[in-house]
Amino acid sequence: MIVQMKKGSTKKEYEKLVEFLQAKKLEIIDASSDEMRVFGIIGDTSSLDPSDLYAFDGVKEVTRVSTPFKKASRSFKKHDTIIELSDEVKIGGDQFVVMAGPCSVESEEQLRIIAKAVKKSGAHLLRGGAYKPRTSPYAFQGLELEGLKLLKKIGEETGLKIVTEIPSADLLPLFEEYVDVIQVGARNMQNFHLLKALGKSTKPILLKRGLSSTIEEWLMSAEYIMAGGNEKVILCERGIRTFEKYTRNTLDISAVLAVKELSHLPVIIDPSHAAGRWNMIEKLSLASLAVGAHGLIVEVHHDPEHALSDGAQSLKLNKFHQMMEELEKVSTVLGKTIK
Repeated sequence: MIVQMKKGSTKKEYEKLVEFLQAKKLEIIDASSDEMRVFGIIGDTSSLDPSDLYAFDGVKEVTRVSTPFKKASRSFKKHDTIIELSDEVKIGGDQFVVMAGPCSVESEEQLRIIAKAVKKSGAHLLRGGAYKPRTSPYAFQGLELEGLKLLKKIGEETGLKIVTEIPSADLLPLFEEYVDVIQVGARNMQNFHLLKALGKSTKPILLKRGLSSTIEEWLMSAEYIMAGGNEKVILCERGIRTFEKYTRNTLDISAVLAVKELSHLPVIIDPSHAAGRWNMIEKLSLASLAVGAHGLIVEVHHDPEHALSDGAQSLKLNKFHQMMEELEKVSTVLGKTIK
């Protein structure tokens, strides 16, 4: 529910209503502005009759919100959420943030070469898989803890923030120590045990859309994290599974527009997993910028022919640099900031 107080209503009237609602074990989310006092009610409101609230002095309007996701809903928060990783890097708003790096951390030398190159080209975060939950149990599963240590080391050397995927809740203490942004993979989007654990984290969470998930299911997963207390959630559209086999997945670029209508959370795109083909990445990235996404997460490798995973969808260093130059040109026209 959303409650709007009358213009000129007093603080005492507001506090009396809040006390009544909190006694019913309901949570209050204040969304007031200078012009009006508005707040949302979170919890089981099924037994609460909106008309009962009009008995309280100062109440102007009570609206029951139909969306099952509350904290993630734009109805509860009109202004866009901006997640600050540093003074220079903010996800959301007018900055277009680029996360780039290899699918898997393979060695210190490999990671350092790629990190220095993407940093020079203008990337803001270094991505790389330390734990690699793969479809095949025989595929490379990552360097695990050693990979996390390498990510942190190279991140500190280059000044890049680190984003990497967490496979299970028991690893959260390690990720809290070594990582700046914790990624939830598409296959874990509805791992509710993991989402609840991440709700207690202080780190920003990059939540990828599930392979066959609707936008509402995706936002409900974000709600799990936010309900736990962590409201620093970044949504990532990475392509969904359709009948089409030409590309690895089908990039649902309209999901960016849908999310921006439904939610205040920032949303980025992963063109690498969407297409599965390196030669499509640049154009899909430009389209992501044009449609209003807040950033990209892109796979880059200095020697993709010999990459231990996802070489076919990884940009070479010169191709990534070329793409960043094109993005910068387009961003100037659109009023966005990249570098």
